[in-house]
Amino acid sequence: MPNEPTDTLLEFPCDFPVKVMGKFTADFEAMVREIAERHVGKLPAEAISSRPSSNQRFVAVTIVVRAKSKQQLDNLYLELTSTKQVLMAL
Repeated sequence: MPNEPTDTLLEFPCDFPVKVMGKFTADFEAMVREIAERHVGKLPAEAISSRPSSNQRFVAVTIVVRAKSKQQLDNLYLELTSTKQVLMAL
C-alpha cells in the first residue's frame, strides 16, 4: 500500500526554528516564549535568542522548538500571528 501524500516535507519530531518580529519592548521576548511554551512545552534558555534592529525600534526573536507534528506548528503560528504585538512570524 503506497504512503498517503503529506502536505509537508518535514519529518517529525524535528527541531524547528521560528522567527518572530515585533516592536522592541521589554516584555516581547517573554510574551513569545509564553506563547511557544503553550504549544511545545518548556523551552531551555538556549532555545531562544533575540536581536534588536539597528535603531532599536524592532526586535526579532528566534525560538527553536522540538516540533512533534505539522498541526502543532500550525497552531503555534496561528496564535503568534493573531497576537497584535507580533508583526510577522516566519
